[in-house]
Amino acid sequence: MKLENLKPAKGATHNSKRVGRGQGSGKGGTATRGTKGAQARAGYEHKVGFEGGQMPIQRRLPKFGFKNPTRVAYKAVNVATLQALSEKLGVKAFDVDTFIAAGIASKGELVKVLGNGELTAAVEVKANAFSASATQKIEAAGGKAIVIE
Repeated sequence: MKLENLKPAKGATHNSKRVGRGQGSGKGGTATRGTKGAQARAGYEHKVGFEGGQMPIQRRLPKFGFKNPTRVAYKAVNVATLQALSEKLGVKAFDVDTFIAAGIASKGELVKVLGNGELTAAVEVKANAFSASATQKIEAAGGKAIVIE
């Protein structure tokens, strides 16, 4: 295979439609634009969502839903993840930077530790929020759950 031998797959390309080249072509006269009206003329542009005067879909459908402006979104990290990282990396103190370095959270995300899984390692965890079960499991294993602002 060489660059000069490359060509599109059979049936992948089409010849362009040559319009307005005389009556003999079958596409002369109006050049497939129909007769009269804005769309038949040069320079025609329609607004985004314009449906030819029909009521557009964004106006036909009702408004619905609600976006809570005060919602706080947390990245969930389970206790089982803390246990796995503690075993794999040997980390005893976790903070948001540790989660970012491990690829669990992204920069700027708030982290909440949840209580899914088991924890045997005594670890110190600094996060933006903790569930009650996560705090209980961390402290039962001999660690600390510290809430950061």
